[in-house]
Amino acid sequence: MVVIRLARGGAHKRPFYHIVAADSRYRRDGRFIERIGFFNPLAAKNEESIRILDDRVKYWVENGAKLSPRVKKLMVLNQSEVSKDSLPA
Repeated sequence: MVVIRLARGGAHKRPFYHIVAADSRYRRDGRFIERIGFFNPLAAKNEESIRILDDRVKYWVENGAKLSPRVKKLMVLNQSEVSKDSLPA
């Protein structure tokens, strides 16, 4: 099953997350099918903290991918069009 989840990157105590579509059997930070965005929780005020490619998320969801709970929250924070109409509760 394909899942859309966060893969951790960054340095020690400086988290940075890639939003990826991956097979659920792959390790959290391992192989992935496609990178579809990023989340930087420590971004400065003048930096972009979330970027999500809505069209790719919509594509994966339409093809059966499940979203992790954290990615669902990020979609709402990002005020994504995908989160409003096509995501399951």
